[in-house]
Amino acid sequence: MKIDAKGLLVSACVMLAVTSPALAQTADQMKVAYNGARNQLGVVKYCQEKGFADAETVTTQQKMLGLIPKPADAKEGDEAEALGKKGTVSSMGTTQDLAAAAKAQNTSVEKVCQALASAIKQAGASLPK
Repeated sequence: MKIDAKGLLVSACVMLAVTSPALAQTADQMKVAYNGARNQLGVVKYCQEKGFADAETVTTQQKMLGLIPKPADAKEGDEAEALGKKGTVSSMGTTQDLAAAAKAQNTSVEKVCQALASAIKQAGASLPK
């Protein structure tokens, strides 16, 4: 299955920026949001390691993650973040290698990472300092 890496990551980023416990309807929804945020944190760390994102982006993603209640069992979140650190996007039941997704979109991992970093910083601008 081919996914739009930029769109998926940016959509996930924006969704996570507006997610709050008050908006949650079920524990399952919060777990999905938490695991998605953990994967995105891993992806941002992957991008940082490649030189395509800075420490501010990682810090902002961590702040957004802090808005989502941690489930009692964070094992799935740990696994999701580990996948992200390897450059694998995992969201909404779909998993794809970031490099393969970028190639399928006729772009580069660098451009996808830069778009993600920009979206995270933009979404994070509204967070409390």
